[in-house]
Amino acid sequence: MVKLRARCVVVGDAAVGKSTLCQMFRSDGAVFQKNYSMNVGVELMEKSVSIKDTSDNVELFIYDSAGQEPFADTCENMWSQPSMVCVVFDLTNETSFKHCSRWIDRVQKHTDGRQTPGVLVGNKSDLTSRRAVDSAEAQAFAHSRGFQYHETCAKEFGQYEAPFLSLAQAFYSLYQEQKNFIQSLV
Repeated sequence: MVKLRARCVVVGDAAVGKSTLCQMFRSDGAVFQKNYSMNVGVELMEKSVSIKDTSDNVELFIYDSAGQEPFADTCENMWSQPSMVCVVFDLTNETSFKHCSRWIDRVQKHTDGRQTPGVLVGNKSDLTSRRAVDSAEAQAFAHSRGFQYHETCAKEFGQYEAPFLSLAQAFYSLYQEQKNFIQSLV
């Protein structure tokens, strides 16, 4: 059994649902806060993810970062060498989608050029009548940055897990590639 540890930085504009998504994932859907105060720093959460068809798991250390600009600069100090990135935007807010490039660039400054798995998450998919970002456009953007794309509704059971499970699997795959490379050298 292999147990890997990974730093998962969660970023995006304020009020896109980052904290709710993280808390729902960590609590297996048990915690959905209806009254919420904005995060002004970094909240650290931990959860272990079992890798399908193996006895291995990835322990995610999730860094839920503030999205308000004055606090985002301070949060960057906590991101040293992230293993993966989760960029969240609000499907009903086109501006939050347009800012995703900036968030990705901010995090990538801290990766030291390493390959870092990432997901782009369009949150609040339940608000279909207010939707402002097209799925195809978001998918194309994610693909252009080498990210996987997920649409979620943090308050609906099951949807909040997919981005984190995807990241854990991608991180595990990187580990397997490195392990195979090292074994080929022997």
